[in-house]
Amino acid sequence: MTSPEEVRLFTISSEVPEAVSLHKTSFADSQEQDVQTEYGPIKVAIQGNTKKPAIVTYHDIGLNHVTCFQGFFHYSDMQAILEHFCVYHINAPGQDDGALPLIQGYTYPTADQLADTVNSVVSFFGLKLIIGFGVGAGANILARYALKYPSKVEGLTLINPDASQCGWVEWGYQKFNSWYLKSGNLTHFTEDYLLWHWFGRATKDSNSDLVHVYKQYIKTINPVNLAMFIDSYSGRTDLKIQRPANAQSTVQTLKCNCMLVVGDHGPTVDETVNMNNRMDPTNTTLLKLQDCGGMVLEEAPAKLAESFRLFLQGLSYIPFLSQAKLVEARMKNTAIPTDTPPSLSEGGESSGTLEPAIC
Repeated sequence: MTSPEEVRLFTISSEVPEAVSLHKTSFADSQEQDVQTEYGPIKVAIQGNTKKPAIVTYHDIGLNHVTCFQGFFHYSDMQAILEHFCVYHINAPGQDDGALPLIQGYTYPTADQLADTVNSVVSFFGLKLIIGFGVGAGANILARYALKYPSKVEGLTLINPDASQCGWVEWGYQKFNSWYLKSGNLTHFTEDYLLWHWFGRATKDSNSDLVHVYKQYIKTINPVNLAMFIDSYSGRTDLKIQRPANAQSTVQTLKCNCMLVVGDHGPTVDETVNMNNRMDPTNTTLLKLQDCGGMVLEEAPAKLAESFRLFLQGLSYIPFLSQAKLVEARMKNTAIPTDTPPSLSEGGESSGTLEPAIC
């Protein structure tokens, strides 16, 4: 037997891994379409076969369809699910990747008007029914759309939702952010706020690799366009939904099946729980992900994908797709392109457990 002193290694070489890029080239399987609305054109990215059932996404402030959804919607477990759907990723005006500055004098749509632009997209593509998938501000906008056009929404998955109007603390932070951004500057104050808004304090301090990717992305944001979106969201009104006392109640509520998702270390836990308390318990599920911050799509993609599968099956879709088949699909999809961000999700899975609660 060769002694340890005689062992020599000749084939080891060092390699610097390619940096993960949050860029629309990572959505190479999608096609972009400009849709004219009453409030100007908005960019929609279509991922999948348009003859299949529709999932409509809407992103959070500071993000767009690429930076908000590319990691999760390219995650291996989602591939077997998305084979049966077409995803329409809506970008808020001026928030898409590489967007030009909005024209001088442009009046940015209110939160309710942004919900109307969702209807313009639905009508443009001739969609009869949609399943909404929104994050943060996008969750609020899709909830408004479902309240205004209930016959067009079959289900909603809302990540970090808030049904209330802007509180004083949030309003103050957003006013400072808007003031800085309108001057064309992305300050450390705004950077820190966005990172906290997306991740929460725990993840911001513990997952430096993931946070670093988004910190680099912040430098590419069009500040003036973002200021307008922030002003719109911080000026939102309360959704005015109430928990119905019984089946005959006529109070305003979301009538479709809803899944509310939040990380237990996320910055909007209280707001999400409060929204759940105001919704119909017969069609609402609250999922709180343990040991997870605000970016649940990146921090716990496997748990979210499994929950989303079960939610879709509750709507009578993909009844044949089991967890075992998702695992099988994952094993077949081991080769991940270096320019796509599933590596963030693959390596960023939370070790916590999923806690469903139907309240």
